[in-house]
Amino acid sequence: MKYVTVCRIFMKVYKKALYFFYISILRHTPEDYRPYALFFPWLRNKIVSSFIIKCGKKIRVKSEADISPNIQVGDFSEIGTRALIQSNVEIGNYVIMGPDVKIYSRNHEFKDITIPIALQGKKYYQTKIGHDVWIGANVLILPGVTIGDHSIIGAGTVVTKDVPPYAIVVGNPGQIIKFRSNE
Repeated sequence: MKYVTVCRIFMKVYKKALYFFYISILRHTPEDYRPYALFFPWLRNKIVSSFIIKCGKKIRVKSEADISPNIQVGDFSEIGTRALIQSNVEIGNYVIMGPDVKIYSRNHEFKDITIPIALQGKKYYQTKIGHDVWIGANVLILPGVTIGDHSIIGAGTVVTKDVPPYAIVVGNPGQIIKFRSNE
């Protein structure tokens, strides 16, 4: 019994150490297309794979990505350059994202007007990205949003509500302009 407890404690400390190493040093390493990138992209992918909650096969984590260890990433998905992904985010398989994508999962409380917003705490949501989703550059995905499978989110879009499968969404706030089809 003690052995199991010691192992769990060791794993928690180990994962926190890997996360600290990633946040403080490794995330600042060069992209894979740079000739001097060497082994850094591979190492970045391996370290992130070992500290997040659930990690699929062959994920890619681009340079400067600021991610929480409390996320799930599916198989063959890519976290874009300078992405910001908060905790409680689930990313499906084959998701690709451009640079500067922000995926939020918490927001400030503001119901009581007699208390400053900064003192009211935060509310946490589950934010989900389906399978085979393309998220363009500079997209903001707000807390609690679910993006359906096979969707495309255009560059600069602010996603404020759920997106159905196969939808193509653009604008601020994001609006469906059409659906993907084989025609």
